[in-house]
Amino acid sequence: MSLAFLFPGQGSQAVGMGVALHDAFPDARAVFEEVDQALGQHLYRLMCEGPEDELTLTENAQPALMAVSLAVIRTLENEFNVAVEGAAFVAGHSLGEYSALAAAEALTLADAAKLLRLRGQAMQRAVPVGVGAMASLIGPKVDLALAEQAAAAGAEIGVCVVANDNNQGNIVISGEKAAVDRAIEAAKALGARAILLNVSAPFHCPLMQPAADAMAEALAATTLSPLLAPVVANVTARPTGDVELIRRLLVEQVTGRVRWRESLAWMAGEGGVTRFAEAGAGKVLTGMVKRAVPDAEATALNTPQDLETFAQTL
Repeated sequence: MSLAFLFPGQGSQAVGMGVALHDAFPDARAVFEEVDQALGQHLYRLMCEGPEDELTLTENAQPALMAVSLAVIRTLENEFNVAVEGAAFVAGHSLGEYSALAAAEALTLADAAKLLRLRGQAMQRAVPVGVGAMASLIGPKVDLALAEQAAAAGAEIGVCVVANDNNQGNIVISGEKAAVDRAIEAAKALGARAILLNVSAPFHCPLMQPAADAMAEALAATTLSPLLAPVVANVTARPTGDVELIRRLLVEQVTGRVRWRESLAWMAGEGGVTRFAEAGAGKVLTGMVKRAVPDAEATALNTPQDLETFAQTL
């Protein structure tokens, strides 16, 4: 069996996430305490008690989701003797790539938290609220060709690109609001459902260039260590352990497409992965695996019981 650990992105957050892990395992508690200390904020209390609208703020959701993922990984390692270095690959969806790198010990937990706080703030500042938009194209007819055709229609009047190629039947576009609105109409004419997403900024499109510039500066000053397992990067859908390449790809990722469908296909194909474990909040990526590579096994690791059952099957 070849295993890959996956790490969720924004949208998987929920009030109460990580609380069961915190209450059950000292290693999880230590992760949340270290993140709070690194940020100078009671982030765990926000995760535990809410309010939801404050947790959902990009600058809070990003480090919070990473913290839950690392609580899972540290607990697996120290309580159940399941180590990341035994995995074939790690991969994360958007901000989850930072979680993957922290799990593989390329980033320290404190640096990952600080980078994600900055990333969230920079993404929010890059585009005034209401100027940008994102939309999810959904349905059996939705593939990359349809999404690119719809985005091209929007791009006739403004910035509009494919942002997240999640899987067949689920692709996200991003850009200026008027351009995305036009792309939605084009997608509907092509037989897709299209839903505007409740997001605060148009992620993974050229409008995020100011945020990419901020991350380039921050990452240049951050130490990256050798990885315990190669990371399959969002923007290339291929694995790498080259820390200088990873540094560049993290900058490109801010404005670039999340090639998640291709990443899963590569891991399950050329990478030989037969089992995927989603470490962190929610089950979004587990569902994507089941749609993209249905022959592979997919497990979400959210609760103490999830971790215990998973460890017993290895």
